[in-house]
Amino acid sequence: MRNTEEAEGFEGEASNTSMISGASSPYQPTTEPVHSRNVLGQIRCDMEYLKSVFGMLKAIEVVLSLIGFICIETIMLCLPCGGVYFFEFVSCSGFVVTGVLLIIFCLNLHTKVPHVNWNLTDLVNTAASTFFFFLASVVLASLNHKTGAEIAAVIFGFLVTCVYGLNTFLAVRRWRLGDGGQGAVQTSEYQRARTASRGEMEARPDLA
Repeated sequence: MRNTEEAEGFEGEASNTSMISGASSPYQPTTEPVHSRNVLGQIRCDMEYLKSVFGMLKAIEVVLSLIGFICIETIMLCLPCGGVYFFEFVSCSGFVVTGVLLIIFCLNLHTKVPHVNWNLTDLVNTAASTFFFFLASVVLASLNHKTGAEIAAVIFGFLVTCVYGLNTFLAVRRWRLGDGGQGAVQTSEYQRARTASRGEMEARPDLA
């Protein structure tokens, strides 16, 4: 009989200990689980940007840079090859960097990072690309061997230089007219998102 009472006592103590440890456990959830947000669902292609002047200029720059890179890659023999290698590097870099910026603006990814001055970033890229494409085209034109691939690369190099130059002019004018407009809009959206998130956290009741 005593053994039965002792067993029941042990079971009660174990149950009470489990309840106390469970209540005081630091791993016990005290808030409701946060539902994962569908970030991919918020990404959409902005066709209005592609139809804008800056969007069309970037698309033309990407295409011309790619064509110039393909032309320079078809050259099998060169001596000296410094102009060919330099033009190859500039055309590949212009294609990659401008292509990435085009994707960022088309998918509105720049609104997710409001602390970056995207207008100034675009201006620096277009200005640097204008300078390096012009320099690479001049060097290639002075060192080429009159082959069809080199002549085509030089032509496309000067064409993309003109497009980059026009883009730089428009980017400088946009930056002078009001660079803070886009930054203010992005910062406002960021603050609105933080306020909404804070309101959701405050509305959730704490579990006792």
